[in-house]
Amino acid sequence: MWNRRRFLTTALSSSALALPAFAADPPRVALSFDDFHWRAIPEPYRARANASLLGVLGRRKIQAAAFVVGQYVEEPEGHRIVRQWGDAGHLIGNHTYSHHVLGADDSGLGAFQADILKNEPIVESFPGYDKFFRFPALKEGKTQSLRDGMRHFLKLHGYRNGYVTIDTSDWYYSQRLAERLVNEPAFDVNRYRAPYLAHIADRAAYYERMGRAVLGRSIPHTLLLHYNLLNVLFLEDVIAQFDKLGWRVIDFNTAVADPIYKREPNIVPAGESLVWALAKETGQLESQLRYPGEDSDYEQAALDKLGL
Repeated sequence: MWNRRRFLTTALSSSALALPAFAADPPRVALSFDDFHWRAIPEPYRARANASLLGVLGRRKIQAAAFVVGQYVEEPEGHRIVRQWGDAGHLIGNHTYSHHVLGADDSGLGAFQADILKNEPIVESFPGYDKFFRFPALKEGKTQSLRDGMRHFLKLHGYRNGYVTIDTSDWYYSQRLAERLVNEPAFDVNRYRAPYLAHIADRAAYYERMGRAVLGRSIPHTLLLHYNLLNVLFLEDVIAQFDKLGWRVIDFNTAVADPIYKREPNIVPAGESLVWALAKETGQLESQLRYPGEDSDYEQAALDKLGL
């Protein structure tokens, strides 16, 4: 069975989380894209993937963030892809060299930190590089020693945590679609459009409600997406849906300037969405927080039912 770790809708129902009208305080969201595993995009979509994604962002004048896994982009084609993102004004961040998940095995803190440093000469060669680090699978440490060891390491090396506030399972939808095309090349990819947009809308509303309940305000969000087939096909639809729902899509640098992105929630296991972690820290919504925050297990039955 797929799950987030192997890849290397339950809504909040409390009346306290009722979503207020957006007229005076419209929610805001910035876009970020992880991994850049461009070879995982099947042809014929792979050849036009970068032009498609950058074209949408360029037309909308949106500055996004690209969190890059080094092993996917160190050869010439991968390097060219990421350089185009930097040249277009997008932020380039570190997402480890190998996409190893902290604590997933017995390799330890030192090996994980070495994997970050191994990626540095790759990502720092790109225009737009800034010292943001995003944890693979948003896992920041199962134990206090792992969590605190990583926080010390990031400060020592001048990194900021590239937090996600709206977590999603776009990677799972995309993986299912790509595998379907292997077995059924004539499959209509547009069948994924409505379920994917519904997933994004649902997760955005979930984390916006949670943020307002815990923090008393609407924060500028960062949305987790991936450089994958699904977003090559539907990124423009995702942005248009945010417009329709009354959200403002903002630049990544604008979002992370908010002081919320300097918080370090005191929870173990550490990680998940920053909003999820802050809710966990307060204990206010304990009964309504699933763990992990997002994973394939929550999406599989619905997609199976749709025949996707």
